[in-house]
Amino acid sequence: MQKIPQISPRVLKQQIDSSQPPFLLDVREPAEHQFVNLGAYLIPMNEVPVRLNEIPRDREVVVHCKAGMRSQRVAEFLVEAGYTRVSNLAGGILAWASEVDPSMPTY
Repeated sequence: MQKIPQISPRVLKQQIDSSQPPFLLDVREPAEHQFVNLGAYLIPMNEVPVRLNEIPRDREVVVHCKAGMRSQRVAEFLVEAGYTRVSNLAGGILAWASEVDPSMPTY
């Protein structure tokens, strides 16, 4: 199993606001994404293997979910599939709401 870099919500916010933002991949379910999202590209976890062509290989990819567990598994899968620049949002969207945007609804 590959060691996946963990990125904090604050560092991710800086990267999103930079001139070269990462590709942000949300692996939650559509209903979760509709409730609250970071503007990330949505591919539910179980669809990632058949939708790899939608995830760029030439950019940093940051994977996120609600709390960081599903995204960790997807990040590991992406590395196994040959992606070289993959990180997991530590704590998921819950940590983002806590550390970056407290006005964001949580579930």
